[in-house]
Amino acid sequence: MLTIIIIVSIGPVKIPLPDVFNILLNALLNEIYLLLGKMPLINGLIAPPQILVNPTHESIILHIRLPRILLAVLVGAALAAAGTMMQGLFKNPMADPFIIGISSGAAAAVSATIVLGIVIFGGYTIPIMAFLGATTAAFVVYNIARVGGKVPVETLLLSGIAVGAFLSAITSFMIFLAGEDLHHIIFWMMGGFWAANWEQVKLISPLICIGIVIVYFFAKDLNVMLLGEEPAQHLGISVESFKKIMLIFASLITAAAVSFSGLIGFVGLIIPHIVRILTGPDHRILLPASALVGAIFLAWADTLARTIMAPAELPVGIITALFGAPFFVYLLRTRKRTMF
Repeated sequence: MLTIIIIVSIGPVKIPLPDVFNILLNALLNEIYLLLGKMPLINGLIAPPQILVNPTHESIILHIRLPRILLAVLVGAALAAAGTMMQGLFKNPMADPFIIGISSGAAAAVSATIVLGIVIFGGYTIPIMAFLGATTAAFVVYNIARVGGKVPVETLLLSGIAVGAFLSAITSFMIFLAGEDLHHIIFWMMGGFWAANWEQVKLISPLICIGIVIVYFFAKDLNVMLLGEEPAQHLGISVESFKKIMLIFASLITAAAVSFSGLIGFVGLIIPHIVRILTGPDHRILLPASALVGAIFLAWADTLARTIMAPAELPVGIITALFGAPFFVYLLRTRKRTMF
């Protein structure tokens, strides 16, 4: 909450922190007043809030900055949680939705949806198509990497790279066919929150929040998976079914995150790894902590992206890649010292 209040004040128009606090408090009290006003027994017994706020600052915060920051918070939490889940599932600190092809699957599906003008699910079309693309990519990579009932890490990463390259080719083909939709796809692929609005926040927030909560209930099983697949099997976990369930939820959370923000890489890679160093490998702590740190990290990354070259904005994917790519090289160089 403190991060949100501070970030909301940052931008081309500087807004003092006390004004930010008053505007957010006034908006919260107004929502409570409207909610309670719908109750017959309470209606008429309470008065609307009387906090004086600057209307220009209020409009900037409530209609531009706040939905953008909340979308960044949700996406950061989702990508970090999905990365944590996949790293624990595959016992590999380099596994994340971006590297093993899930994000590329979502990108190809969304590109095709935009170019072909598919709107069969109304406002949910892009999130649903992103989910289908991400899930399909995850299971293709998983089955390609599976050798004799096991999924070797090296094979998994190579499969993810190969499938990701193939899906990127499909995405490039869709860009070639895009015509008037070209700018829409290009901006989506670069990753950013410049088109964020409250409708997007309302659409993806239940998918991400419910997905993370459900995955949290499997935290103990993820801990058991760290012992290895055979011990986990002896302890009563149906390993293959568990992997499929986790892949479905990782795809759901990732697809919901990238459906409106576009491709934002490396959040799911670097955040779980850093948090694991601080908290240890227990997923009952690691999972919520990673989601929290991921939310804060991406909110600040987006703030940097929209202010570092103001009035122009950088795609936030550039900022996360500048942090994530060197970190990925570091992981490759130090992989022998496993964190699990």
